[in-house]
Amino acid sequence: MAYFSLFGDEFDPNYVTSILKIEPTNTAYKGDIINKKHRIKDTSWTLGTDYEKSLDVNHQLTKVVDLLKNKVKEINSIRIKHRLFTKFFIVIRIEEGKTLALYFDSDFIEFVNMIHAEIDVDLYTIPYNEELE
Repeated sequence: MAYFSLFGDEFDPNYVTSILKIEPTNTAYKGDIINKKHRIKDTSWTLGTDYEKSLDVNHQLTKVVDLLKNKVKEINSIRIKHRLFTKFFIVIRIEEGKTLALYFDSDFIEFVNMIHAEIDVDLYTIPYNEELE
C-alpha cells in the first residue's frame, strides 16, 4: 500500500479536492473520534492504493505519483497557504517470509523534493512457519 497525504492543523479537504481536481481515497478531520481513547490528530487529504500483492513497492507509488505529478504548483500553493505537511506513506506486509524491493527511483525522489514531502515506511511481518518450506 502506498499513499500521499496533505495534512495539518485545520483546513477543508474539499478545497484540496477542488484545486487538485482529484478525488481523495480518504479524508479525515482533526478531532474526529477513532475510538473511546483516541481522536484524529490532524486534518488530512489522502490519495493512495489498497494493499496489493507485489514484490516492488514502486508499482504502487507510480499509481499515486502519476495522478499528482502535474500538480506540483497546486500542491505547493495549498501546502504554503494552509501551512500543511506532505508525506508519502508506504505500508508493507511481508508474508511467508518473502522480501521485496524497496528503492526509490530518481523521478520519485525529484517529485518528493519538489513538493517538500517526507517518506514514511512501515513494515509488518505476517508470521509464517519456516519448517513448511
